[in-house]
Amino acid sequence: MAVVAATVDQPSSSRRKLCPSCAAEYGCGDGEPGCWCEAVVLARETLTELRALADDCLCPACLAGFAERDASRAGAAGEANGTARAGSGHWAKAIPHDAIRARGVPPLWGLGALLILVGALLFALTVGAVPIGTGAIAQSALASLPLLHIHSPLSATNEAIVWQLRAPRVVLAALVGGMLAISGCAYQGVFRNPLADPYFLGVAAGAGLGATFVIVYTASGTNSGELLPIAAFAGAIVGVSAAYVLGHSVGGSHNTGALILAGVSVAAFLTAVQTFVQQQHTQTQTGVYSWLLGGFASADWQQVLLVAPYIAISATVLFLHRRILDVLALGDEEAASLGLNVRRVRLVIVVAATLGTASAVAVSGLIGFVGIIVPHTIRLLVSSSYRALVPLSLILGAAFLVLADVIARTILSPQELPIGVITAFFGAPFFAIVLKTARRIGA
Repeated sequence: MAVVAATVDQPSSSRRKLCPSCAAEYGCGDGEPGCWCEAVVLARETLTELRALADDCLCPACLAGFAERDASRAGAAGEANGTARAGSGHWAKAIPHDAIRARGVPPLWGLGALLILVGALLFALTVGAVPIGTGAIAQSALASLPLLHIHSPLSATNEAIVWQLRAPRVVLAALVGGMLAISGCAYQGVFRNPLADPYFLGVAAGAGLGATFVIVYTASGTNSGELLPIAAFAGAIVGVSAAYVLGHSVGGSHNTGALILAGVSVAAFLTAVQTFVQQQHTQTQTGVYSWLLGGFASADWQQVLLVAPYIAISATVLFLHRRILDVLALGDEEAASLGLNVRRVRLVIVVAATLGTASAVAVSGLIGFVGIIVPHTIRLLVSSSYRALVPLSLILGAAFLVLADVIARTILSPQELPIGVITAFFGAPFFAIVLKTARRIGA
């Protein structure tokens, strides 16, 4: 039944609009809390009709007309059935707050994010036991290009340090960081859960079990270094597949709660198996824990080429679905009323995010909190629209993990700290911020 407030007077507003229905000028709060359209509640079918009619809010008079029409229809239906329905309406905002209104990346923030990423990459290349200047690195890079006739100022040793040791490590950290951040962003949108991260559906547990099997049962001196990422990737895929099959059998793919609980169950089981294997081979625990805490000490160009196609495909799919993530924020019923196949798009997004996460985990180990810190920082500072969240998470996630890796390899130099310790140091207190602001950002 439609509900109409006693008055829908226009408040003083900083923005004036023209109604797309009657062309009348009216004041609008632009979807912010307290806007006058909060006083109008419409039937779901009417709200769908409005969204097809206009891509912006309607004026108070037009909205009140639709609400009165709903009220008369509901009254007639109640008289015919001998009952009166109440409370079945929906908020009349055609363009609600930022979580629903699709807003792209602000140009200033987009440029700033790119500059941060470039700065992080250059800084990471210069920092190390052997300091090398940015200008020398730039000249060395230009010297490899034909027709420029520029000579590299670096010695053969410094060339090897920059391009064979530091560069693949920096590039791999950027790829993994961007993928973990964008996957966390996608999971939070699909499951409408602010604490969802890339390891939500058993990816971490499956990858950890696969890596543990290789470390424990492969003799030292063999090709365990090549088998480790393959086993971790396979384990991650198996873990997520088991969670999805279990969740689908219990509550169907449309039931996100069942899928989440299935992921928790599968992760607990795989973690138990991993712990049992470790206890039977205590001499390999150092190697297992070193991998579980994550790092890029063994990064090379082969690993970059191995994961780059998977990450590129996954990130592209998620980027193309950024508008759909905004629609999913409305809820499954509202998204379906707008013509979206919720079951199919949720599956596509989950598969893409999982594939990218599994490939990242396979070469880096388990690096936590990236998918929490980066998306929520962007929500707090820029926008909660996924049109901005997805691309900015990809860029700033890459920059964040590159800088975290710099801290990991320099803070205890010449020793190296696992990068998972650094991200956990920043991520653990960040949970408190997320919990306190989750309602405000509409996550």
